[in-house]
This record gives sequence, C-alpha cells and structure tokens, in this order.
Amino acid sequence: MMIPRVILDNLTKKSSKEEKYQHQRLYRNLYNKEFFFDAYSNIYAKQGNMTKGTDGKTIDGMSIQRIESLIEELKDESYQPNPSNRIYIDKKGSTNKRPLGIPSVDDKLVQEVLRNILEAIYEPVFTDTSHGFRANKSCHSALKQIQTNFTGVKWFVEGDIKGFFDNIDHHILINLLRKRIKDEKFINLIWKFLKAGYLEEWKFHNTFSGTPQGGIISPILSNIYLNELDMYMKRYAESFNKGKKRKRTHEYRALEWQLTKLKIFVETWKTMNEPEKTEHQKKIKELYKIRNNMTATDPFDQDFKRVLYTRYADDFLIGVIGSKADAEKIKNDIKNFLYKELNLELSEQKNTNYPCNKEKSKIFKL
Repeated sequence: MMIPRVILDNLTKKSSKEEKYQHQRLYRNLYNKEFFFDAYSNIYAKQGNMTKGTDGKTIDGMSIQRIESLIEELKDESYQPNPSNRIYIDKKGSTNKRPLGIPSVDDKLVQEVLRNILEAIYEPVFTDTSHGFRANKSCHSALKQIQTNFTGVKWFVEGDIKGFFDNIDHHILINLLRKRIKDEKFINLIWKFLKAGYLEEWKFHNTFSGTPQGGIISPILSNIYLNELDMYMKRYAESFNKGKKRKRTHEYRALEWQLTKLKIFVETWKTMNEPEKTEHQKKIKELYKIRNNMTATDPFDQDFKRVLYTRYADDFLIGVIGSKADAEKIKNDIKNFLYKELNLELSEQKNTNYPCNKEKSKIFKL
C-alpha cells in the first residue's frame, strides 16, 4: 500500500490544479493500516485522549488487531460510530459553559483519518481570509491581517453566527462535500458521524443538525461549510470595490503646488544672498512639516470604495471604505446570504456595525 503522505500530497495537487476537480475512490484509503498508525500517533499524546468514550475503551489499549478489526468493519460498511459523550466546559470570557462531545477511541481514529483526507482536499481551495482551525493560522494571524489590510477603513461590520456548530444543516453540508467528492461510501461515512447522536447523563439524543464540538472532523467540516461565505465575500468585494486609489484632498494638492514652486527657485539658488537662502529653506521646512501632519487622501471620495473581510471560526469582521449606507447594505446582504444559502442566522447581539475610531480600533491590538 502507498504511504499516506504520498496519497495526501496527490490529493492536494489535484485540488490545486483543477478548481472543480471531483475526488474519487477515497474510501479505499480507510483500508490502509498506515493511515491508522499515523492517526494513532497524532492523537495519542493529546490531552483528553486517555479519557474513556461511551464504549469504555481508551487509546492506551489500541493494538494492530483492533485496527484490523476496525478496517474489516469499514470494508463491509458495518462500522457504526458510537454516540459522543457530552460534557460541559467553561467558555472563555463568559460565565456560560459550552458543550463538548467526546467520541469513542475507535471513532477518534476513523475521524482522524477522515480529517487528514479532507484537509488534503480542501486546504488548497480555502481562502487566506479564513483563520480558524487551520495549520499556520490562528486568531493572531487574523488580527495581523486586520492590522495590515484594514488601513483607511471608515466602518466595521462585526458578525457572529448564532449557534453555528449546533445549526449546521446536514443536507447542505453533504451537498457541499459532493461538489468535490464523488465517492458515496466516503460521504456516507461522514453522514454516519453527523447522525451518531450523543449521550448526556446516559440519555441518548439524536442529532438532526450541527457538528459536535470536540469531534475531530468538526473543525474541517465547519470550514468547508463557511468557505461558502468566504467565497461569497470574495465575489462581493470584486463587484463592490471601486477606483484604484483615493483622490488627494484639495488642501494637500494646494500645499504640494506651493512646494513645487519653491523647489523651482532652487535653480536660482546661486543668485540668492544668505538671508534669502535661509528664508527659502525655512519656508520649505515649514511646508513639509504641515504636509506631514495632513491627511493626504479624501476619506469621503465617492469614487473609491473597498470592502475587506477576515473570519476566525464563526466570527468575522468586515471593514468598509464607503458610506454608512454601504455598511448597512453589506450587513443585510450577508444576513440574507447566510439564511438563504446556508440556513444560518446572525446573532443580533453581536451583529453590529460602527464607525472606525480610536476606541474601536483596540480590536487591532495583538
């Protein structure tokens, strides 16, 4: 059997070369023991993986025989994921708690193999505006992108998707996967995980939507889902953006002309006496000092517009160079897109737009 790294590299190359390439025969990779050995190595040392799942097993009891048995179940498609064990953990920056689903050990291994395959396929097609749950990306890279790209922004639109992880529409997600994956066995396995349900205080609950926070494939599935929003914002910017650069202000252009006239007189420098030279230099220095403290471009230039976008998980920030009406329209357009295309809603508590000022610019600080 081929080495997993070679297989994954080939998947990445195919995704990179052809925008609409559909990957086939992916499920057979789950018959390759090497994928499971790699998966075991990846998850063994991670905190929490010694915790027993709902099947009572731990990763510490893994063996080649156990992996072979798991592969046989995958081959005849009798494999059925266990419901995850739901617990609640503290939510950062809040007194509330968030649910966390702990999969069984066998399910963790299968999910880790799926995650590696999905990342190889989708990483090349994700945009650079997506920063959550990705290698070499983080909240710090998101903030750095905002610092670098949002120069001159007049309005911010801040968005948070209401109960995102619990409200991912399974049917929409599966249809998105089918755009790039032409392997129903592989798709069906993901379906099984989505429908596996969870145990809370030993009571079983069905899952009709969402991906469990704590599931190994949940982060990549969430990025596949919200890549639709990322691509929408990319297209939106292409149609919204206007002008190559902002116009200079009238005051700035007038001062530039004064400097130009003074520089012309440098040609007659030799004919000047010392007091004239001193006065001339003084005027130029004063004008440069004034210019350095002036706003060179017109912030209200109607012929220059930009929309900028950065997302981390289910939170996103949009910078608008334009009017308040532009910012309001962008917010409403996004709200409509999420509802119609992804069956999601924006949280009204966090979905705000506000002008750029020193107080709000604290968000830029790393």
